[in-house]
Amino acid sequence: MNPEKLKNPMRQIRIEKVVINIGVGEGGERLRKAMTLLERLTGHKPAFTKAKVTNRDFGIRKGLPIGCKVTLRGEDAEKFLKRAFDVLEHKIPRSYFDKYGNFSFGIPDYTLFKDMKYDPDIGIFGMDICVSFERPGYRIKRRKRCKTKVPERHRTTVEEVIQFLKEKFNVEVIE
Repeated sequence: MNPEKLKNPMRQIRIEKVVINIGVGEGGERLRKAMTLLERLTGHKPAFTKAKVTNRDFGIRKGLPIGCKVTLRGEDAEKFLKRAFDVLEHKIPRSYFDKYGNFSFGIPDYTLFKDMKYDPDIGIFGMDICVSFERPGYRIKRRKRCKTKVPERHRTTVEEVIQFLKEKFNVEVIE
């Protein structure tokens, strides 16, 4: 019998989502430029992120748009991750991972992507990229009735995600 068929399909790991965030710290022209950049980079329309608290020192009021983000899922998420891993030269420090295997990293300048050139109309922007993983069967935390937590035994672990990244994206995790 084929060993691939013996594997439990509910134990397979997949990318839940990739969130790309640019925090500008102010509204107006810079925020519009950041939104244009995210749209060029991902091909999706970004959403505003709003301030959660008022900070007088920075001139920020609660509810004021101060950044933008795009959430990618499925094939779009995988394509973007391949490009982002090229920027990182396929190496990620282990300290970027949380206990469930999700990880985040930053890219200091969008011109590090191979297909992106510097645009003087936009300027220089960096971004934060957060990647979440899951297994099939996560409906229990999203359904309308009888929501419940995903049990610990069904969540992903750091080691499993590292193995997934090595196989799928050829990424090396540095200790």
